[in-house]
Amino acid sequence: MSHNYHSHKYLRLYSRITLFTASVLLALTAPSFLNTHSKLLAQNVVTQDLEAAGLYQQGVIRYSRGDYQGGEMLLRQALQRDPNLAAARTYLGNIMLKQNRIESAVQEYSEAVRIDPNFAEGYFNLGLGLHKQGQRETAITAYRQGLVVNPTMAAAHYNMGLALYELGQINEAITAYQQGINIDSSNANAYYNLAIALEQTGQVQEAMNSYRQALNINPDNAAAYNRLGSLMAKSGLTTEAVATYTESIRRTAVNPDAYYSIGMAWMNQGEYKKANRAFKRAQQQYRQQGNIQLVEKIEQLIIQTAQGDKPITPAASEPQVQPEATTQTETPTENTETQTQTETPTENTETQTQTQPNNSSESTQTKVIEFGQPVPAELEQNKS
Repeated sequence: MSHNYHSHKYLRLYSRITLFTASVLLALTAPSFLNTHSKLLAQNVVTQDLEAAGLYQQGVIRYSRGDYQGGEMLLRQALQRDPNLAAARTYLGNIMLKQNRIESAVQEYSEAVRIDPNFAEGYFNLGLGLHKQGQRETAITAYRQGLVVNPTMAAAHYNMGLALYELGQINEAITAYQQGINIDSSNANAYYNLAIALEQTGQVQEAMNSYRQALNINPDNAAAYNRLGSLMAKSGLTTEAVATYTESIRRTAVNPDAYYSIGMAWMNQGEYKKANRAFKRAQQQYRQQGNIQLVEKIEQLIIQTAQGDKPITPAASEPQVQPEATTQTETPTENTETQTQTETPTENTETQTQTQPNNSSESTQTKVIEFGQPVPAELEQNKS
């Protein structure tokens, strides 16, 4: 069946739900993971069937150990004994989401909120599944349903901001990011994506402040340094831009975009030897990445700086990068954060610099964070 069919089906489903009238007889507060590799803590599992509770707990333990097949089997056995364990449905959805069984995950999450209309995290995960299907408008509806139940769910505001941004509703995305930050000011990605949205609406100073906030939380985000440096350069703050690019390089050695940008700054200041060295380093790293197009573009700059020439082209084409398409799963059991970063069309600026190559080597960060269990970020490179 088509995604549109399922989208309307799920909308009809929770449009029929009265959010605050569910029976609490079989309410279940699921276990959580408190820190890395922590043991599972059962918290007030309430059911009329103790065997169902035991099977549920065993399924969650298997899930937490990465045994998804065993976890799914035990959770289904628990549901056979007690079909009203909404959190068991949510865990099944989590397992399917990890296995990229997105449609099945959405069905499980939808069933979870049908069973328990006060299950905020169930709505959140339903939104996540729909978001992964590309059904952004329906995902936003689910996130908002979750926020009706729990208005302090920062991740729902954040993911809603991402979906709104992807729909081109930039001002609404800014509001959503800011609401999430007001609840949880420790989310570096929220500040970073807020900065990109602010940048696109021409709020340069606010964008720079937001990039700085992102870097205060995560000082190793090379993309944030590079974008902040670019805004500084466009604002005439050349010295500050050079210092920002230098810090980006210090923290991330394989950083051709920063080498290119600092080369342009030095070139515009007449520091041709420094610029030449930076361009050569950028070219070398672009070549190692297999980005032959940018290798060829930088060759002319290397020749110019070797001859002591000033830039020929007066206008620059600065890359604009779409915010990291980050999704966060806050269930009673899991907080999954998946980040990707893609390019949007470049914008022309009026700075006196050479044409800048597309930022095809902008770092893409992919993190999966289970509730209280951060996994180190994996850096990937976009291909042009």
